[in-house]
Amino acid sequence: MSTGTGAVRLSVTHPVKTFHFTDQFETVFDAAARLSQAAGADAILVLLEGPTEWDRLKEHAGTEKILVAADFAAQIEGAGDAGLATVILKMPEAPVHEKLTQAILEAVADDLLATGALVVAVYSGFEGGVVDSISLIHLGEHLGQLTSRDLRQLETRVPLDTLKTVVDMAVEIGREGREGKPVGALFVVGDSRKVLASSHPVGFDPVRGYSRDERNLDDPRVREGVKEVSQLDGAIIVSADGIVEASARYIDAPADNITLPKGLGARHWAAAAISRKTNAVAVAVSESNGTVRIFQNGEVTLRIEPFRRPMKWKDFEYEPPPAE
Repeated sequence: MSTGTGAVRLSVTHPVKTFHFTDQFETVFDAAARLSQAAGADAILVLLEGPTEWDRLKEHAGTEKILVAADFAAQIEGAGDAGLATVILKMPEAPVHEKLTQAILEAVADDLLATGALVVAVYSGFEGGVVDSISLIHLGEHLGQLTSRDLRQLETRVPLDTLKTVVDMAVEIGREGREGKPVGALFVVGDSRKVLASSHPVGFDPVRGYSRDERNLDDPRVREGVKEVSQLDGAIIVSADGIVEASARYIDAPADNITLPKGLGARHWAAAAISRKTNAVAVAVSESNGTVRIFQNGEVTLRIEPFRRPMKWKDFEYEPPPAE
């Protein structure tokens, strides 16, 4: 398809594998249904990479509510016709735990789940293409006081896809740090003209002079580059369509009459101030513990605690026995 600039955009097809309702799948799902009933869960969330026999899934669930999530619509074809609620993720390269988190957020945003819901998740945790894992997730522990209205308000300011990309980067920074050391970061997303007008350069801007394509967060290489840039002082400014407009920016916004929990530093005050002064959403990463906070209208709307930092392997120190 022509883009009008002489370039050609190629469509990418994604393989779709049918998930047959095998004995193994049946055993795992039946266990999930029993757990859901015993725990009084609000729904069973099934994360799949391809369609299955939806009628059999419903039959084995009994009276339990089912939500089906996948990266692409083709992977859950027929689920909606069978009366099942569906969630499309569009994040095929993401780890399973990030897909589960996004599925939950999307379900809350679409009023399919309440923020305090208890959910049994069924997914491929160890081997791709094999449903082998069950988790019991209490949304109240993950989403706090977030409501579906909050998510919709965030989406009116910044498209959820763009916000998700930035939050994913922030969570990775909070979890991994950079070069083995914890780092903090601040992203300001949306309303970029007003944000730029309400900030000034701290110093050298590493993204200056690059084309829009070279600053587009859809590109994994750009995301990795931005994660490196996040170590610098100042905020990273991202437009609503996911273009990094500037980095190393000092926020010029008053923090008068803003109230934040004790222990939050200058980065969080700047996030609160700029989110109140403009229609932007600010995403701050705490250097001390990696916690990610999303700010809107000068307040914390969502807090995300990172998973444990990855294990660091040490070389085995071996001293050969003395020669006899």
